[in-house]
Amino acid sequence: MTIDKIAALRRTILFGELNEAELSALADRAVERRLRCNEILFVAGDEAAGLFVVVEGALRAFREGVDGREQVIHVERAGATIAELPVFDDKPYPSTVAAEEETTVLFIAKREVKSLCLAHPEIALAGLKLLAGRLRKCAELVEALSLREVDQRLARWLLAEARTRGKRTEKGLELDLVLTNQQIAARIGSVREVVSRALARLQQNGLVNVEGRHVLIQQEQALIVFGS
Repeated sequence: MTIDKIAALRRTILFGELNEAELSALADRAVERRLRCNEILFVAGDEAAGLFVVVEGALRAFREGVDGREQVIHVERAGATIAELPVFDDKPYPSTVAAEEETTVLFIAKREVKSLCLAHPEIALAGLKLLAGRLRKCAELVEALSLREVDQRLARWLLAEARTRGKRTEKGLELDLVLTNQQIAARIGSVREVVSRALARLQQNGLVNVEGRHVLIQQEQALIVFGS
């Protein structure tokens, strides 16, 4: 399958404002790579050679503890870029990144990005905006891990996931969980067994209804208040 590199670059915040000729030139230098589910793209501490554009699929950025447990920092899907930070600070990759599913990315060398920034200051400004957004997400993650209980973190995650990937019906917000409880635990800073018990407590308290991997949120406002 041949991908449209120009269309993929145009979807990004960083490169979306370039004209057709500039996008075409950048596309010629972008290297396509395909990843299997859970295949590692790079490891925290590796020397950073450039950034990646997600064409299709999804990537998760995470840090791994000495016990092997993951803490997911953020997940990026098609239209996003990843690994912008080391392009600007010339340091190693700050986190490990792996494919959440079969994923296609474009690699763009650091020198190409820096050259574009010099020629187009708006790209540097877009990069600042992206990094500021990541900083805010990291601050929210630190706050959640340090100040909220697992039940609250799970409630907030379920709400965000239902609003992004679920659907609204006459019953309420409905969501089919595609992640295992262990994968959910990696996103909210816990372990599989604790997530299972927290999900059961949310159901016992009438905040969600769970049947297998199907979740129904009937009282959305109540779940918002609980997770805050």
